[in-house]
Amino acid sequence: MTPESRPHGTPRLMAAVVLVLMVAAAAAVATQAPPAGGWKPVEGRLLSRFAPDVTPAGPLPEYPRPQLVRSAWLNLNGLWQYAIRPKDAEAPGAAYDGAILVPFAPESSLSGVGKMVGPDNRLWYRRTFRVPAAWAGKRIWLRFDAVDWDATVIVNGRRVGTHTGGYDPFAFDVTDVLAAGGGEQELVLSVWDPSDAGPQPRGKQVLKPRGIWYTPTTGIWQTVWLEPLPVQAIERLKLTPDADRGTVTIEARRYAPGDGCTLRASALAGGQTVASGEGPASAPLRLTIPRPHLWAPGDPFLYDLKVALVRNGTVIDEATGYFGLRKISLGPGSDGAARLLINGKPLFQFGFLDQGFWPDGLHTPPTDEAMRFDIASTLGFGMNLARKHIKVEPERWYYWADKLGLLVWQDMPSGGNDTPEARKNFASEWQRLIDARYNHPSIVMWVPFNEGWGQPDADGTRAVAEWTAQYDPTRLVNNTSGWRDAGAGHVADVHQYPGPSMPALERTRAAVLGEFGGLGLPTRGHTWQDEKNWGYVSYRSPVELQQAYQERLAQLRLLVARGLSAAIYTQTTDVEIETNGLMTYDRAIVKIPQATLETLHRTLYKDLPLVRTILPTSELDGRAWRYTTGEPAAGWTAPDFDDGTWQSGPAPFGGGKPEGVPLRTPWTSPGIWLRQAFEWAGGGTDGLHLVLTHDEDAAVFINGVEAARVAGNSTGYVMVPVPAGAATALKPGRNVVAVHCRQTKGAQAIDVGIVLVR
Repeated sequence: MTPESRPHGTPRLMAAVVLVLMVAAAAAVATQAPPAGGWKPVEGRLLSRFAPDVTPAGPLPEYPRPQLVRSAWLNLNGLWQYAIRPKDAEAPGAAYDGAILVPFAPESSLSGVGKMVGPDNRLWYRRTFRVPAAWAGKRIWLRFDAVDWDATVIVNGRRVGTHTGGYDPFAFDVTDVLAAGGGEQELVLSVWDPSDAGPQPRGKQVLKPRGIWYTPTTGIWQTVWLEPLPVQAIERLKLTPDADRGTVTIEARRYAPGDGCTLRASALAGGQTVASGEGPASAPLRLTIPRPHLWAPGDPFLYDLKVALVRNGTVIDEATGYFGLRKISLGPGSDGAARLLINGKPLFQFGFLDQGFWPDGLHTPPTDEAMRFDIASTLGFGMNLARKHIKVEPERWYYWADKLGLLVWQDMPSGGNDTPEARKNFASEWQRLIDARYNHPSIVMWVPFNEGWGQPDADGTRAVAEWTAQYDPTRLVNNTSGWRDAGAGHVADVHQYPGPSMPALERTRAAVLGEFGGLGLPTRGHTWQDEKNWGYVSYRSPVELQQAYQERLAQLRLLVARGLSAAIYTQTTDVEIETNGLMTYDRAIVKIPQATLETLHRTLYKDLPLVRTILPTSELDGRAWRYTTGEPAAGWTAPDFDDGTWQSGPAPFGGGKPEGVPLRTPWTSPGIWLRQAFEWAGGGTDGLHLVLTHDEDAAVFINGVEAARVAGNSTGYVMVPVPAGAATALKPGRNVVAVHCRQTKGAQAIDVGIVLVR
């Protein structure tokens, strides 16, 4: 895998930069007045609660790279000139269309433009800048934190480089093309973005927004800035924590690497140095932390870090950052099935499907406080996780996740991947994404594919999952979230709307619910559009929504008690015409009171019910059932029915590829009838539940008494309460459970177990 960042006239550079983190971005910022021109948000569009804090004088003024902080930099955000021209047309010269507020995309309200660009056009930017006199003698690096998608950079009329990729940072040394004397320097950027007309990673951006597909982002959408550096300087730091040993390993990638340089590093806690070391800059440097304080949700402890590049005893480059010591792993539960562990201890991971869209900034959060708000709100609701859904955020979003203690599952933005060239590009952008976000302790899982979108076949999926796990062994890998599981990675993941359900328990992979919920409630005056909004299930009032949400959480709690390791609720906020967020799209209203949410969510982590198995399912081990695919004689549900002529085989039964079910016996006919005899020692039957997977309709009988009748497709396993009248049919000694499942189309599956919930 190689990046597609190409400085003009030089070999390819690795553009995705993984650098050390910081606790506080204390940087002396050089500032310049933006180019002249008026600006205001595009009228008639929904704005977030943070829009009033956006000004053309200094949008997103915070230090943009909190993983590697130096004191000198210059923020180029602000008003630029822009032009939209046919893709193959010449540069606009002096005839630009007007002003655009960078780093907001032209399709957004906060850009002040509000125009679609599209694949037939090219977007041009222009501005001028001055290099501070204090930077004389330094190499001047021009940095773009994200531009979607194909960018060409021109300084003073000379092309300095190109880059493809919508989600990774890139930079060029522009020193040799700067005009002498410290005068005005001209910066021009040309961008082409095919959006969903091309195969490149793009997430949910489409040219014609609808349903779950949203307005595209073209061009610059993260901070643009300048940085002065010595000839030999630290380009990137890779920080690898080892919580078991209490160490952090520091690897430095350098600009113009040469012999004789050493890397000096110190770890600090509370302002006091706790570990330090020095060694050749070309080799890893390991610091051992005494009595290590581990990072975890609820206790997100971060160590400060100081690094310096030293030559002949003289410091030639230095920076500050931070790191967290934590371990994410798998371990067995009492049933032998795998569970997710944080620092060696099981912790149920629960949080939002977080799409990271804004009504006014689209991909770009309006302010730094806006980024912090989404994370702090998630934690305030009693959650500990966000699945960053097929989008990548600015570095400062992950900084706040690190600092506040939010676990993050990071998706790769999906794309077409339907040609060898597209697959090669996907692999390159995936590697660059991992490189650029490697140092964040908050990220605990990589998710290369979502629901088969751009997913290769099973072999290709396994290859990507295995490569990812080898490339970054400090984190877990979800081979695909939902739909087309290739059996690889560290988790089995299903999606169920509204749900909840769970995949089959496994000994080597944890069971997770990658998406569920989607309970919708439009809030007039706070929607993207007043009419034709939607949710997976829609409600008319906050009272109805809260009641439905409580019911889903009560069901989820049983699955957690049974062994579910994580669940992702759809979603943080409404997004465009989707109204299934727990907050409105403008972040103005929480649809269920925060205190109520916090109380409900607390039940998922503590005082869980005890689930005692009476009749095991066949998830971990296949259990033999008597079965027939021809309709049996009357009385087939009775305990004394003679099923001696029926076949015998292990469950689950099914055909096709049902999600979250390990099929053991083929069943492809329209119907199947099952019987199982088992012994029960006796006891109370209060809290009797069925554990089953069904695709499609199924009826279950205990000793001839109907215990449940369920319709449709469960997507994995669900728990169904047995009515009190039917529960009393269970007797000490020999019992028989009988099942009928029917199938009309698609995949099919059936498996049943019985548990007591106390």
